[in-house]
Amino acid sequence: MAVHSKNEALMYKVFPSSLGPVAMGWFNSLRTNSINSYRQLTQAFGSHFVMNSKAPRPLSTLLSLSMHNRETLKAYSDRYWEMYNELDGSFGDVAISTFKNGLPIEHSLRKSLTGKLATSVCLLMDRINKYKRVEEDQLQGKGKEKVIP
Repeated sequence: MAVHSKNEALMYKVFPSSLGPVAMGWFNSLRTNSINSYRQLTQAFGSHFVMNSKAPRPLSTLLSLSMHNRETLKAYSDRYWEMYNELDGSFGDVAISTFKNGLPIEHSLRKSLTGKLATSVCLLMDRINKYKRVEEDQLQGKGKEKVIP
């Protein structure tokens, strides 16, 4: 494409082939004759998608996460995995230890992970899900009154 960069008509025709579904939707929604040059097209594209993009987060943001007082395991794990997915890079091994270290010392999942460490992110997520189900059952049980026959 660098060879043909001076040929605006060709560049404009080839541009859509590099777009994913979201960007293609944006491209197709442009009004007819609203773009007068390839440069204007790339500027419009850049200004639209730069405003809607997030910069990757550094690993240090994951290291600072911890479970808040009275926060459910579900809420903490949702927040944790959302942050994990915004990291720039793959940190599976770090995810296991930082998730555990973010739990309160007395939390049963932390004790479980200390006794038998999960060896992969998938195993960690399985263990988290088991403890989330137990927590949900306990929370549902507190809301019910016992009826004595």
